[in-house]
Amino acid sequence: MSIPGLLEKAGKQPAIAMRTGTDDEAMSPAASGDLVPFVVMAKPVGPVCNLACGYCYYRGTAEMYAQGHAFRMSDATLELFVRQFIEASPGPEVHFVWHGGEPTLAGLPFFQRAVALQRRYLPAGWRCWNNLQTNGTLLDDAWCAFLAEEGFEVGLSVDGPALLHDAQRLDHQGRGSSERVAAGLRRLLAHGVEPDLLCTVTAATAAQPLSVYRALRDLGSTFLQFLPIVRPTPDGLSAESVGARAYGEFLCAVFDEWIRRDVGRIVVQFFAETYRAWAGHRPALCALAESCGNVLVVEHDGAVYACDHFVRDSHRLGTLDTAHLGTLARSPAQLRFGQQKRDSLPGRCRGCPWLFACGGGCPKDRLAVAGTGEPGLNVLCDGLRAFYEHADPLLRRMVALGSRPSAIKEELRAAEQRRWRAVGRNDPCPCGSGRKAKHCCWSSRP
Repeated sequence: MSIPGLLEKAGKQPAIAMRTGTDDEAMSPAASGDLVPFVVMAKPVGPVCNLACGYCYYRGTAEMYAQGHAFRMSDATLELFVRQFIEASPGPEVHFVWHGGEPTLAGLPFFQRAVALQRRYLPAGWRCWNNLQTNGTLLDDAWCAFLAEEGFEVGLSVDGPALLHDAQRLDHQGRGSSERVAAGLRRLLAHGVEPDLLCTVTAATAAQPLSVYRALRDLGSTFLQFLPIVRPTPDGLSAESVGARAYGEFLCAVFDEWIRRDVGRIVVQFFAETYRAWAGHRPALCALAESCGNVLVVEHDGAVYACDHFVRDSHRLGTLDTAHLGTLARSPAQLRFGQQKRDSLPGRCRGCPWLFACGGGCPKDRLAVAGTGEPGLNVLCDGLRAFYEHADPLLRRMVALGSRPSAIKEELRAAEQRRWRAVGRNDPCPCGSGRKAKHCCWSSRP
């Protein structure tokens, strides 16, 4: 894969900004010259899921609703959403993201209706791009055939090796889900759908960086995402949350493996985004951008919220049946939400040499206090700084090499061969561990 291809793949969930203009009237495609794209994460069944992952940040949103509430998007709300989102988009592509909970619980007929509505409301020459984020446990051949036929991109949640996955991703009966996920993955691949793999980075995941990365790589997908788990509690962070140091060490270990063996073949989203920054491009991910507010949520009941991580009354923008989605997306409240990410940076961030790459991090993670006493510091800051310092020389070299990412792999391999040339089995290992080479890196030498 070329560097331009790597950048395109990294930015597949588009870099987005709010539309400009001041009128509050409902928008139509014919009058969309001032529109720029934004993303909406649609929640067909809200927080409902057939798994009960302990680190899930979304399960708690069920408490916002009365007992017995029906967590399912109605046909009327689905039609409102599809029509308004197309009207609020500049085209010629409209990017639909279906999320949860577990969106496949809405059933295949729901998504068949969604695609039919997209076709009904799309202007001539436009097309829709659909992304489904799923745990994969409910995917049968009918689902996979539909996803393939309609050109859906699929994100599949996999937490590395089966033992680790099953310890973290349990169903409501306490059973692991790795076998069911693997079956869903096999069906997807058999139907010609290569899913992107999303892996959470918890305290447990971070302790096994190479086994996690290699397990994902061996599943046959060429696009991997790592999502750090940071869950606040009254006493600090939850036990499963990854610490800053552990997160930095995880990123460094995976980066070293990736750049020496897999660059040009496997895209790791965070590394691709980091390369974008070093190459002078704007981030495609809102968490790394200077400001945010351009990835909204439409809940199953038509309520619109500022962000997937801020589905709460204080960040509720309105509902599809009382205001147009495009108007809510560019509302003063949403603009303030997005700009707050930039405006609330502590001085440590504003003076940091790596700010261009991390953007201060996602607001959900900015829970720490800087040494100056200023709030709003990313709890993962020290780990990210360690990673950027570690990766900087190789990223600079990648930028210098231009359109051949595999060239950096070739250079590193040649350097490793030179380093091992005079090392015997009983000599100290050149990695610096202090052990003899035969008891350390001898079997993996180039």
